[in-house]
Amino acid sequence: QVQLAESGGGLVQPGGSLRLSCAASGNRYRILTMGWYRQAPGKQRELVATIIVGGYTNYADSVKGRFTISRDITKNTAYLQMNNLKPEDTAVYYCNSGDQIGAEHWGQGTQVIVSS
Repeated sequence: QVQLAESGGGLVQPGGSLRLSCAASGNRYRILTMGWYRQAPGKQRELVATIIVGGYTNYADSVKGRFTISRDITKNTAYLQMNNLKPEDTAVYYCNSGDQIGAEHWGQGTQVIVSS
């Protein structure tokens, strides 16, 4: 059973930075995609960024130029570097993975609060 362990959330002032980590373990099959989604109170979960084998990345328009997704294959870990954070970035951030047989897994989420 794949487990995704997120870390790095917290409280930060507007304009600040945070780095989220997502460590995958227990995967039997190769993980092809990893991504970050977020869900703000009263809103649907939305895509933030994804990274696939080969390093190709995709970002939501709202975070382009501020967030960077990366992946360390050797550590089976994905990262989300978030800079110039805004109050509207406040949400629970979830890690997602997809493997070579099409199975998808989610982490438990980590809270990010951007407030002065």
